[in-house]
Amino acid sequence: MEMDKLEAFYQGKKVLVTGHTGFKGTWLCAVLVMLGAEVTGYALEAPTSPSLFGLAGAGRKVHSILGDVRDLDHLGQTFDQVKPEIVIHMAAQPIVRESYRNPVDTYGINVMGTVHVLECIRRCDTVRSALNVTTDKVYRNREWEWGYRENEELCGFDPYSNSKSCSELVTESYRNSFFTDGRVAVSTARAGNVIGGGDFAADRILPDCVRAIEQQHTILLRNPDSIRPYQHVLEAIGAYLLIIERQYADDRISGSYNVGPGEESCIRTLDLVQNFSRIWQELTGQILSWECPEGYCGERGFHEAGYLKLDNSKIQGRIGWRPRWGYQEMLRKTAELTRDYLEKADLWDGMTRQIEEYFSE
Repeated sequence: MEMDKLEAFYQGKKVLVTGHTGFKGTWLCAVLVMLGAEVTGYALEAPTSPSLFGLAGAGRKVHSILGDVRDLDHLGQTFDQVKPEIVIHMAAQPIVRESYRNPVDTYGINVMGTVHVLECIRRCDTVRSALNVTTDKVYRNREWEWGYRENEELCGFDPYSNSKSCSELVTESYRNSFFTDGRVAVSTARAGNVIGGGDFAADRILPDCVRAIEQQHTILLRNPDSIRPYQHVLEAIGAYLLIIERQYADDRISGSYNVGPGEESCIRTLDLVQNFSRIWQELTGQILSWECPEGYCGERGFHEAGYLKLDNSKIQGRIGWRPRWGYQEMLRKTAELTRDYLEKADLWDGMTRQIEEYFSE
């Protein structure tokens, strides 16, 4: 997965990205711009303040269209205007706890938004390769100690996870009903917990650490013993780009793919915070503190899984993707860009540097 090989494919390709103003969407746009693609983003305003999209000046690097995937007519007009060859669907309501507070909006965006994107792809005669980005939380979580495979039962527990399970089923239905002629290859990617510099979302552990640094507060851990498959955002994006490239040439490999880290990066939340704090002290000299107050769980009544891990065998065998950065390296990269943010350095330059480092290894 070298930069020049990806560039040979993506150079000049018209790519439409939904949800491009989000954390992961901004990183994806940065990679695509570096690969020479013609990028159009379609999304609501950035979901956080501050946002990586705004801080990095990403709106000046891509053609950005303000829109809602729940608006089928406007989305269809965008497809007619852009005539994309590649579509990457990332627009979503991605926060579990927010899905408890606003389940109707969560289902509307995550399910009907997917229906609308797929319907626009069906009507558009230029699209050749499309990817729907979902989550590792689509599986019925039985708290197993081994990784879930793509043929496991889909049934997320909470409204967010369940709506993403529905998004997977919608994609499979459209693939079976409308895309069997080989004109369009459509896959889904189920990524684990993604981290990296520039994430300001609520209810995520490393953004919580960044806020604690800014406000000089103690980091409060809600579920210190929960085990998650943490990976750097560039790991997920690298996998997405490979899936799109491979299925563009051969639609027979389209399907559903787990995108998760190696075994060593499936770690406890507490271990993640301890290691991030150590790396932050090495970089800045600042000592962070954290605590797990007895009974503290943020807002009460919200279910959270205790153990979740993915099996990567399918994507390694069919696509040739393997994770590159272990959790120590991904935490260091996150800390470095966080330092850039706090020092008001150019974040686009920092992202570009890390992208070059990742794809050159």
